[in-house]
Amino acid sequence: MSMGAYDEDEHERREQKTGVVDAGFDDERTDYRGSITYESGESAEDLLDQFHELNET
Repeated sequence: MSMGAYDEDEHERREQKTGVVDAGFDDERTDYRGSITYESGESAEDLLDQFHELNET
């Protein structure tokens, strides 16, 4: 058998593998409650200046 070629059994195996849809999972969304904080240590002006510097190059 040459590289990339497959026989009828392989074709049927691939058809069965891709033809099955697994819908037996829990599709409800989970609600997460809490808060997130992020401290960069830089002001908004410093970040904007850095952004403009990066765009100039």
